[in-house]
Amino acid sequence: MVAFVLLFAALQFLAAGAGDSDRAPQGLPDTAESARAGRLQERFPGGDNLPAVLVYSTDDTLSVDQLEAINGSVARLAGTELPDGQTLQGVGPTVPLSERAAQATVLLPADLDGFGLSDAVTELRVSSRENLPLGVRVEVTGPAGFAADTAAAFSGANVTLLAVTAAVVAVLLILTYRSPILWLVPLVVVALSDRAAAAVTAWLSSTTGWFANDGSTAGITSVLVFGAGTNYALLLVSRYREELRMRSCHRQALGSALRGATPAILSSNLTVVLALLTLTAATVPAFRSLGISSAIGLLLALLFALVLLPALLAICGRGLFWPRIPRADGHPQTDDGGVFGRVAAAVARRPGAVLAVMVLVLLCMTAGLSGTRFGLSTTEQFRTDSEAVAGQRTLAENAPAGASAPLVVIADADAAPGIRDEISAHPDLTVLGPPVESTDGGLARLTVLPDAEPASPRSFELIHDTRNIARAADPDAVVGGAAARDLDSRDATLRDLRVCVPLILLVVFLVLVVVLRAVLAPFLLLAAAALSTTAALGVGAWISDHIFGFPGLDTAAPLYSILFLVALGIDYTVFLVLRAKEESEGRDVRRGMVRAVGLTGGVITSAGIVLAAVFAVLGVLPLITLTQVGIIVGFGILLDTFLVRTLVVPALFELIGERIWWPARSAEPAAACTAE
Repeated sequence: MVAFVLLFAALQFLAAGAGDSDRAPQGLPDTAESARAGRLQERFPGGDNLPAVLVYSTDDTLSVDQLEAINGSVARLAGTELPDGQTLQGVGPTVPLSERAAQATVLLPADLDGFGLSDAVTELRVSSRENLPLGVRVEVTGPAGFAADTAAAFSGANVTLLAVTAAVVAVLLILTYRSPILWLVPLVVVALSDRAAAAVTAWLSSTTGWFANDGSTAGITSVLVFGAGTNYALLLVSRYREELRMRSCHRQALGSALRGATPAILSSNLTVVLALLTLTAATVPAFRSLGISSAIGLLLALLFALVLLPALLAICGRGLFWPRIPRADGHPQTDDGGVFGRVAAAVARRPGAVLAVMVLVLLCMTAGLSGTRFGLSTTEQFRTDSEAVAGQRTLAENAPAGASAPLVVIADADAAPGIRDEISAHPDLTVLGPPVESTDGGLARLTVLPDAEPASPRSFELIHDTRNIARAADPDAVVGGAAARDLDSRDATLRDLRVCVPLILLVVFLVLVVVLRAVLAPFLLLAAAALSTTAALGVGAWISDHIFGFPGLDTAAPLYSILFLVALGIDYTVFLVLRAKEESEGRDVRRGMVRAVGLTGGVITSAGIVLAAVFAVLGVLPLITLTQVGIIVGFGILLDTFLVRTLVVPALFELIGERIWWPARSAEPAAACTAE
């Protein structure tokens, strides 16, 4: 106990002031063409600054007097003082967009980010609204506006997430244990492990640069630590309660419970950690960050669950379970677990029919994926109000299609005139003005307007056309801009989906083979988890579209959901199957599975409800992607808990029998699981 207190204090001191959790997740690989274009922009005048676009509009036609007043307001912005003593780096002229709108561009220091950028944009918004004529409104958008709104949206969001998660876990633990004091011990242990994980990941992020501790990564890591840590505690405390009914010494009961529960807890943790680490093969930085950060968090949750929690249970003793204190009578629990045992027995009577019905139900659920629009543009990512999004929409309403997201072509200065002529010959591409040379004269920049709505399929086709034209004249030419970033981010996410999902399935399968010491059982269990995951994606996509009215399913949501559902869903199956191996000793494997369902039904159901509720709390974070992940994973965990683990897995064991352990000839007893 003392060592843990000192370790926790040291971690908090070490991580003080570290981290950058106010930032948005980075969805664009550094190697993407649009990212390279962004870096090359720094070689052009003003390219090393962060642009903010001011969109002025009115419900009627802008008068001459109003335009003059807007020009004066923009000119006065040059003297605006930003927080931390910084100033605007440049103020562009006012450019009319239509009869009712105009825009101006101002440049902020490039070193601003996070909450500092949010404060600077807030000051800019206040200053730009001063002395505006009646009826004219201004919205600050552009790269600076979106970055600032993202930081502002995450301001306090992770604190809210932590508070809501802790409250949800506390309520569910109280309902599970029905004790006024027992719930406090697991909650304290999980909360401390979460804070330790936050400290370690923040420190590693800031000192090593291995990953970014952005708002999304920190939030999901916290959810995983709370959910998995609570599950470990539920499993250990449940086994401890069983042992207390057999032993008069609570410390001996705790030791036996720890030996019995540790294999399942270790297997569960290893499965999820290794699955998370497959994300290091991703190209999207946000995925890699999540994989590393969450793996660290879960390892710390394991440490606290297997060391600190048993220490606290040993100190508190049997009275911790008051008023339902388990008394030692020397006999193990002999019933089959009430309703769960009866359900398993019913499945055993007609396993073929149950399995056929469940497969049909799960296949029907996958139909929700049909017709789903995949991919969200930059303006569609926010679930909260964003002035940057509103300003971008105003731009789109008052300018030609594509004008709100122009493309930037950067090529060799000698090749630029030819590229300009070729692009101008394209019927759906328009070049604005002459080429702009870089400060060193080696490069030239062209601004191109595609005649298509940003993030539409036609827009992406025109980006490919522009890139093909530019590279035909200069193989080193690059095309960037907001629309190009959306395309590159989508392509990188789809690539990672194709690479990481097979890796996740392979890793989970290999872990199951090692843990269960069989091949057929892991294959069937993984197939059941995959079907359940696909069903959850279908239902989640339908809920996202028809109930919440989101514009589409973000391309990152399926990868997050598959990762969590396959890895975490297998957890409960591992708990169940390991207990079935233990209960099969001296019995038929079918009878062992029925008894295992009865004995573990309560604790696994409680764990599933806790984990589903914790993931649903992701909805308090400001990005639609995280809300969609919360919906899909929350529903999928409940689906796995109540249907797959209770009906599908027992049906498979009943149909196949001892052959489920192929190539082994018979079930082997679980290691260190029998009571002394």
